[in-house]
Amino acid sequence: MMVDDHELFRRGAASLLEERGIPVVASAARAQDAIALVIETNPDVILTDLNLPGMSGLQAIQRLTAIAPLKPVVVLTVMADEESVMDALLAGARGYVLKDQPIDQIIESIRAAARGELSISPRIASALVRRLCAPSDAEPSGKDPQLTSRELEVLALLTRGIDNRQIAKALYLSEHTVKNHVSNILLKLQVENRVQAAVRAVRGRLV
Repeated sequence: MMVDDHELFRRGAASLLEERGIPVVASAARAQDAIALVIETNPDVILTDLNLPGMSGLQAIQRLTAIAPLKPVVVLTVMADEESVMDALLAGARGYVLKDQPIDQIIESIRAAARGELSISPRIASALVRRLCAPSDAEPSGKDPQLTSRELEVLALLTRGIDNRQIAKALYLSEHTVKNHVSNILLKLQVENRVQAAVRAVRGRLV
């Protein structure tokens, strides 16, 4: 489902997505309409802008994730500032991509969200991680996570906001192998998701 108040963009994006095998089951110009449609249309992923009339995009994310917690919300916007990204993720978004990205990258972000992965535009991922890590110079010393050399390679790419498919291509591995490495990394670092792993990696100077 697409939520964007610019009809021309909404129609154009929907057409491009459908040409590439991603059907758009519903679209809305306002958050209120999207909230009414999400239960009726049962989308796999909700794609929304942050600038919406009436209810804000952040409020919409909170409402949508509350009434449909299994439906990941991906932000598709022109707003690349760190505060907007942080606010969206804290509101419950499972992805954040920019409208000027190539359509293939936007599609991969949608598919990543459908797989339960968190996807952030590579262009803003590094800056976001640095912002998250700003309050402390380093992670307090504690138990060594004892990552393998391959896990450290995967972690280094993960901190740049690169998804599993791109990591697999860069390291000449299968996506299944990369997924296993990421799972091991999360377990060893004692974190719940990729963003937390990236923060821990930078704070602990692991990469």
